[in-house]
Amino acid sequence: MKTIILSLIFLLVSTISLGQKSITSQIQTNAQCGDCKERIESKLNYTKGIKFAELDDQTKILTVKFDPNKLDLLDIKKIIAKIGYNADEIIAEKEDVEKLPKCCQPNGH
Repeated sequence: MKTIILSLIFLLVSTISLGQKSITSQIQTNAQCGDCKERIESKLNYTKGIKFAELDDQTKILTVKFDPNKLDLLDIKKIIAKIGYNADEIIAEKEDVEKLPKCCQPNGH
């Protein structure tokens, strides 16, 4: 009987965990152009746990759909910052920004 109850609890917890398959969030960036869009989307769309990433190059807002069991929003923002772009409150390090082509650096136009 104890084994059956434990099995049912495990099944219930597993079902609840599987119920939250993905989260969609928006992140404000400081991307400059279509090359920035391609750079960010390429990196994120090939990152494990991210199902979809699309940057609106007019508003500079990135929409990202991800699996919260594999990574969280802060992880995604850190990836964007490592590429060289600000992501909401996460500011890219100067050395990462300088790795970008001049036209993609803030105020680089």
